[in-house]
Amino acid sequence: MPSVPALIWSGVFDTMPLDSSTRVFAIRHGETAWNRDKRIQGQLDVPLNDIGRLQAQRLGAVLAGEGIDVIYSSDLGRARETAAAAAAALGQPVQLNPGLRERRFGVFQGQTWQEIAERWPDHSERWRRRDPDFGADGGETLQEFYVRSVSAVECVLREHAGQTVLLVTHGGVLDCLYRAATRLPLQATRTWMLGNAVINRLLFSDAGFTLVGWNDDAHLAGLVLDEPA
Repeated sequence: MPSVPALIWSGVFDTMPLDSSTRVFAIRHGETAWNRDKRIQGQLDVPLNDIGRLQAQRLGAVLAGEGIDVIYSSDLGRARETAAAAAAALGQPVQLNPGLRERRFGVFQGQTWQEIAERWPDHSERWRRRDPDFGADGGETLQEFYVRSVSAVECVLREHAGQTVLLVTHGGVLDCLYRAATRLPLQATRTWMLGNAVINRLLFSDAGFTLVGWNDDAHLAGLVLDEPA
């Protein structure tokens, strides 16, 4: 699955006023054991595994020279732990924001994809075809999740207009941000990667999100695990 090549930040800023644009580093948390098992985490608190901790350390090291002004993280443990490693390298605090949490999957949480297909075949089909109005029992619909997560990110970025912001969040939130930046509908099949602890770059301005670069994993040197589409 090809990634979107990264552009050079300065090339983007040559055509956009600095004071109107916010640079965004959007990061998915490091790997967990449930990522490897293809088990739905949702809003359950699952810690990083050993690879995830190494990923977080490497992420912090590579971001140290990026001039990051502020760090925000989901308040779920796997994101907090990833953000803490970056914060240690950057010498900055982490601000927790529940709006950056993963989608709430209700009864799907804790289940593997195969278990979901076997236990709830009709619901599994609606989920897999990205029905915007579907939510597992006790969970958010895709439309509700998109509005909640993108609105939370926009609120953070408006508070830090013209600055460089590091967001540590989850695969579902990043999927929503990619769609917001590329103007793709919620039902479009995903063909882009959502790797653990890779670097995704966006710009945010009054015109909305602009995709700059996606899935930069050079700093991970073979440690990356990506979820299939």
